Amino acid sequence: MRVLVMGGTRFIGVYLTQRLLAQGHEVVLFNRGNKPAPAGVQQITGDRTDAAQLRSALAGESFDAIFDNNGRELSDTQPLVELFQGKLQHFIYVSSAGVYLKSDQMPHIEGDAVDPKSRHKGKFETEEYLAKQAIPFTSVRPVYIYGPQNYNDLEAWFFDRIVHDRPIPIPAHGAHLTQLGHCGDLAAAMVAVLGNSQAIGQIYNVSGERSVTFDGLARACAIAAGKSADDVAIVHYNPKDFDFGKRKAFPMRAQHFFTDIHKAMTELHWQPQFDLVSGLKDSFQQDYLASGRDKTEKDFSTDEEILRWVG
Repeated sequence: MRVLVMGGTRFIGVYLTQRLLAQGHEVVLFNRGNKPAPAGVQQITGDRTDAAQLRSALAGESFDAIFDNNGRELSDTQPLVELFQGKLQHFIYVSSAGVYLKSDQMPHIEGDAVDPKSRHKGKFETEEYLAKQAIPFTSVRPVYIYGPQNYNDLEAWFFDRIVHDRPIPIPAHGAHLTQLGHCGDLAAAMVAVLGNSQAIGQIYNVSGERSVTFDGLARACAIAAGKSADDVAIVHYNPKDFDFGKRKAFPMRAQHFFTDIHKAMTELHWQPQFDLVSGLKDSFQQDYLASGRDKTEKDFSTDEEILRWVG
């Protein structure tokens, strides 16, 4: 297949492109051109948020499938759909499990109510739009994605404190359950969607197989960094005692947030290859240490504010 990947040079896009090439697909990337494409891969440059620019850059192109990795709002995706409607075998959209409405019943399953006030509401609006179009689409909903090249401060937030032997401030009781999925596993699931007729018109939760508490994640990060889980100093605090403003004191939402991924495993014949610790080791060794982040200066001022209050 000739496949268009929106993005393709950062994080998930890198893993997805590698897998598509390994399967013999012709891959074309569309992005701003801030990073070079892999050798032998065509890169079309442009800003997708400028609909006229998007149409101009892609008007003469034809593709069998499109992976929309970075559409956040409906306005990001609609021009792309309009341009290629009736011309594609498959349109794969990367949504987010963040669309789900907070619930007393967990895990989230596909079809659960969505939150109209979610910061990810643009993702759900896009899914609704795709379902009404004459386009063979599939949507995947990751939870928290981690792994090498992660540009979101997730596992690295924990590594920073573990490497520097600092306490880890965790909101509330630390027993909230969450879920992480390795970027390589997400890319594998996305490739498994491609050309799968059963996946047309479907939405799939995609993440790791097991959930983990915040405290458990801190300990898993310690093990991945070569330290003992017993040596991790965890400090719990009430976030309502603080006004952090725009500062982010903790990298995850302080609530239970995890999904059931059995639909993806069954219908896509997909299985996550990374358990949490092995995935975190991969991230720590191949990214955190490899990038030299362990040697850069850190700002722990928000941590200090928490620790002074708790102490």
